[in-house]
Amino acid sequence: MKKFALAAVAAAAALGAGVAQAYTVGTFTNGVVVPNVIHNGDADTTAVGLINQSGVAVSVFWTFFDQNSNHVTDGCFPMTDKDYQPFVWSTQSGTGLAGQRGYLVFVAGSAPGCTPAAALGGSVAGAALAANAFQVNTTTQDVAFIPVIDGPLTIGAADVTKMNATSLTAVGGAATVVAGAGPTFSMRYYVDGAAGGNDSRIVVWSTGDQRGTHTVNMYDDAQNRKSVNFKLSFAELDWFDPETIAGRPATYTDGFIEWNAGVVPGDAPAPLAALGAVGGSAFTYTVISAPAFGAVQTVLGAYK
Repeated sequence: MKKFALAAVAAAAALGAGVAQAYTVGTFTNGVVVPNVIHNGDADTTAVGLINQSGVAVSVFWTFFDQNSNHVTDGCFPMTDKDYQPFVWSTQSGTGLAGQRGYLVFVAGSAPGCTPAAALGGSVAGAALAANAFQVNTTTQDVAFIPVIDGPLTIGAADVTKMNATSLTAVGGAATVVAGAGPTFSMRYYVDGAAGGNDSRIVVWSTGDQRGTHTVNMYDDAQNRKSVNFKLSFAELDWFDPETIAGRPATYTDGFIEWNAGVVPGDAPAPLAALGAVGGSAFTYTVISAPAFGAVQTVLGAYK
C-alpha cells in the first residue's frame, strides 16, 4: 500500500461525540477490509460473511496480505444480487498459512465470471457490498467480534486480481492520517501483570508504514499520566501487548494510551520522513480477555 508516515493505535471504549470524522461500519460500498485475520486450523479461524445489495451480480475479488502488506494469495467468487456468502479463512487460505497473521481486502468487480477483465480499473460502479467478521475458537468457545472497515476503497489503476502493496491507498471507513496533524488516538488497555489473567492486545492497521518506536502518554483510570514508548514492528498490521511496555507503572492496569498519529517516530525506516505528507488511512481496536468477562471482548478505538 502507498507508504506514509503513520502512527496509529487502538483506543477508548466508544467513538467520541463531536469529532470531525468517524469510523464507518455497517454500510454498503465497493469493498471492505477485514483488518486482522488468522487461522490455526478449523477450530480457531476468522470467519467472514458478505452480502451483495448492488442490484446486479458481481465478482468479489479477495486478497490476503501479510502484516507488511505483501501479497500472499487471492481468489474470487461470484455473488448474485441479494446473495449472502460465507467465507471461512481456514478453508479458503490454502496450505501453509496456519498461524500467519494478516488482513483481507474484498472488492466488488464487474460480473460475470471472475475474469481478469471484470476487475480492471478497480471495482464495479454502484457496487454495494457489506461484511461482518468474527474470530471463532471452538476450543475456548469464543466468538470474538472483528470490526470490518467499510469503503469506499480507493484503489490505484490496478487489476484487483493481482493487488500489491501499493494498490490500496485509502479506505473511507477508517481515520484519515495527516502528518503533524493527527488524528489523536486513545488506546484502551486492561491488564494485571499475571499470566492467564487480564490481557489486552492492540490491533493497528493502516495503508501506510507505521513501523518505529513511538513515544506516547499513558493514563490510568485515575487520570495519572506517564510518558512511555512502544514499538510497532510491522508495516501495516500490528498486534501487540501493552502489558509489556517498559516503564509502565505496576498500578497502571486499566486506562488508555494517547497518541498523535501524525507524529513520525525517530527510528522510522527511511524514507518515511519524506513521505509523511502523503496521508492515508488507519483503523485501531483492542481485544480484551479477562476471566471476569467469560469471553473475549472487542473495544473499538476512538480518535479526534
